[in-house]
Amino acid sequence: MVRFKEMLKDTSKFRMIYVIDLFFCNIAFLQIPAYVLLVFLFGWGARLVVFNQKRYNSFFRMRFGLWVGAFLAMSLISILLNFSVTIFYSAIMLVHVFICFFIFYGMHTEPNFSFKKELYKISKLIIYLTTIANVIGIFCLMFGINFEWEWIQFTIYENRFTGVYVNPNLLGFCSVVSIVCCHILSKEKLLETENCNPVSKVWLVTCLVTNLFSLILCDSNASLVLALGYAIVYIAYLFFAEREGLKPSAIILKITSVMLAGVFIVCSSLVFRNVFQAGFAVVTAKTTSFVDVLFNKDEIINQSGELSDQILDQEKNQVTFEHLNQNVDSGRFKLWKESIDLFKISPIIGIANGNIVSYSGEYLNGSLSYSYHESDLHNGFLTILVSTGIIGFMLFGTFGFRFAKHAAQHLFLQKNTFRDDVYPCLFSFLFAYLGYSLFEKALLYDISFMVIWFWLFMGYTSCYIAGFEPMLETQYLFHRERLTRTML
Repeated sequence: MVRFKEMLKDTSKFRMIYVIDLFFCNIAFLQIPAYVLLVFLFGWGARLVVFNQKRYNSFFRMRFGLWVGAFLAMSLISILLNFSVTIFYSAIMLVHVFICFFIFYGMHTEPNFSFKKELYKISKLIIYLTTIANVIGIFCLMFGINFEWEWIQFTIYENRFTGVYVNPNLLGFCSVVSIVCCHILSKEKLLETENCNPVSKVWLVTCLVTNLFSLILCDSNASLVLALGYAIVYIAYLFFAEREGLKPSAIILKITSVMLAGVFIVCSSLVFRNVFQAGFAVVTAKTTSFVDVLFNKDEIINQSGELSDQILDQEKNQVTFEHLNQNVDSGRFKLWKESIDLFKISPIIGIANGNIVSYSGEYLNGSLSYSYHESDLHNGFLTILVSTGIIGFMLFGTFGFRFAKHAAQHLFLQKNTFRDDVYPCLFSFLFAYLGYSLFEKALLYDISFMVIWFWLFMGYTSCYIAGFEPMLETQYLFHRERLTRTML
């Protein structure tokens, strides 16, 4: 019992269990038990927010905490002034925001915390879980094992590969995350940490191959943007992270080189995806036909000596791994247009996140509904703007700008290089995620694996920033001991 109580105080264990449980929420047959467990974990996280404030004084030690506190206060004001039947949902989201800021981003306020050990463990778990999930999904795809049951569309979801996940876009995001984790686990500085042994190269190669397969076959455009953004930002770091200062001519040359490299990577990736999807569609059709010959040979040819209707239907409905909806926006323009009208209802303080769907049906065209695809604006920035208004959006933007400025400053202007460390990986993913947030339920107002993973990386990056600026904790604003310069 004593050990259990001590575990409840362990913020690191909570983060690991919470992240992995949210990952299982994406897996088709594990989704329901994972969501049941999430209820208890959510309560554990809320308790830790209060407990950590008491023992660590988290808020007053938090980097840029002044902007965080102002944003949280604005969120609460928006909820109270937009009181409605959905206030319980808004309150749940507010608690979720507290967990994101104080438990994940705020991990740098925990004294003597070895964040690299935690990063190593979570990355290792992710590559194991995603590799196993992808191997099962690709095996079933190759042998034509697919079916629909309730909300589950196993291996194929609207002509796109979804494997054991509940949605192709979730598969795409998890694949990118796993690829990034492989990159992180290859860094020598991380492996120098105590008890961080190298992961087997067989696992790493298998993980990379299966996740690249899945990323291409799921045809998730937003996830591809995330992957390409990560690669381009990391390449930009390699170009500009010099120990000595750069001359203007060298800067221009490097900018041009990065732009050309980015264009080449994007164009070649799109071409390769189209070619690979077409080729794999043929391979899948052949393997599926072979399985049908082995196990259904009596039904292949009918009495007239022709192919049966079942086989003809299979050829007609051959999977091509492309969107059935050929619209580039996939219906997002309609949601974004609705968000503009929602913003006009209360542009200064917002309408509170819980009212987005209800206000859409009550005051506007009802483009949003309580469903998986239409319950969100599919744009993280618009969701914050509509939820908290101009004031909340500006406060959140100021926090983000201050964080990004310090992170970039310490990454590019330090005399020592980080090429063998995980810091550039964290920075590249966060930067790429901002582009990803333009198209998905991301950034903040969603209790999901993709949102928590973003704040987890924010937390690890904040630990680096805190390590670079230890003296700021002893400098105070307004000559008061409670407001430190780190909060600004």
